[in-house]
Amino acid sequence: MNLIEIAKSCSPEQTHEILNALKNLQNNLEEPFREVIQGGAQLIRGEAIKSIQSGPKSGRVYEKYNPRRTHRSSGEGQAPASDTGFLANNIVTKLSSDGLSGEVTSRADYSQFLEFGTSKMGARPFMQPSLEENRPKIRARVRRLLG
Repeated sequence: MNLIEIAKSCSPEQTHEILNALKNLQNNLEEPFREVIQGGAQLIRGEAIKSIQSGPKSGRVYEKYNPRRTHRSSGEGQAPASDTGFLANNIVTKLSSDGLSGEVTSRADYSQFLEFGTSKMGARPFMQPSLEENRPKIRARVRRLLG
């Protein structure tokens, strides 16, 4: 029996009670879901930053100037190698006004070229792998709420 069939078999007073109970359930679940969404966004952001700042990099070695340093780039398929920290510092989370959806984005204008590659450079994905790494953790948190 689905919810509509149940409602049809109830008196108006019972239907009103059911609707109030469902509204209370919704209100009681919103805050925990906000916490899961905010926490999930932070997990994804943290993983993206970590993948840029650490992990093996097997690309070309460059001599950089101003300041003078040696830099090893990432290879195709690896997360970008951090040089100045600009990319990692510009990965941010944004939650919707009701807190029930969120996104993780990079404000660095060259992010899409790294994530998806170009005609001259293979992709150095860092956002999608971070989502995939954390998807099971976020799903487990949602299942615990619904549990």
